[in-house]
Amino acid sequence: MPEVLKAPLVVEFPFTRSLGPVQSAFLTGLRERVVLGVRTRNGRTLVPPVEYDPVTAEEIRDLVEVAPTGTVTTWAWNHAPRRDQPLDTPFAWALVRLDGADTALLHALDAPGPDAVHTGMRVRVRWAEERTGAITDIACFEPYDSGSYDSEPYDGDPAEPARQAAEFENPITGIVAPARLDYTYSPGRAQSAYINALADHRNVGECCPSCRKVYVPPRGACPTCGVATLEQVEVGPRGTVTTFCIVNLKAKNLDIEVPYVYAHIALDGADLALHGRIGGIPYDQVRMGLRVEPVWTEGARYPDHYRPTGEPDADYDTYRELL
Repeated sequence: MPEVLKAPLVVEFPFTRSLGPVQSAFLTGLRERVVLGVRTRNGRTLVPPVEYDPVTAEEIRDLVEVAPTGTVTTWAWNHAPRRDQPLDTPFAWALVRLDGADTALLHALDAPGPDAVHTGMRVRVRWAEERTGAITDIACFEPYDSGSYDSEPYDGDPAEPARQAAEFENPITGIVAPARLDYTYSPGRAQSAYINALADHRNVGECCPSCRKVYVPPRGACPTCGVATLEQVEVGPRGTVTTFCIVNLKAKNLDIEVPYVYAHIALDGADLALHGRIGGIPYDQVRMGLRVEPVWTEGARYPDHYRPTGEPDADYDTYRELL
């Protein structure tokens, strides 16, 4: 049996969000080395703060300051830190209930080993040297000996409104957080055969032994009948545009001028449309029923795009079931 393919893949994008008054105050406070919570109607102080009471769902806006010291309520040891985690040496993920708060904050705890961590241990915030108004302004927590803490002790009343909240200059109003997922993907037996055939400029699908539909790309099983598909069928290379969209936004790292067209293309002999870019024709002349063929560039594993064949458009009835 041919080897099943696998490859490392990365999904990465910047996540942008605006902040309401509560989250804005919380992150701006971190920049100023102040930890803020929010007080509910029944007197509980929630850290990190939320905009709505998780019990009653009523809006809450009463900001209160809590201490930079607290108690570990539970923890888990991370023996192999990953990229962009708070510390690059083994550490504990810990839920810390800060003094003056009724809920716990999740963050990293810097400790020499798992034997040095326990529920109930006292910890304090280690502030980042450069703070920008993000949760990473707390670099991590560290074990705290009340006799060695070099800042003023927390003596505030958690019921007293946080006066500092209204005094911060240049409040943080929005954040951009990078999101990234690294994983290894294996397309499986059927799609491995499909990808290997593409290297020879061939489109190979699989036929359902029950309904006789030909799936390209193949899925390994018929989604209608639920039976395995093992019979290979070569289709195309020409096909018909069934539906399409005009792309007007320039994609990062994609050297294609906008506007351009992506379409679903039903290859001749296939019962499932695949997608591809349409080229060799003005974007506003692409249409349903347009007959197209693949264009390969030297050394490419996939068609670069599909172009018109010059044939008459396909009759709607020949592809209406593939929309």
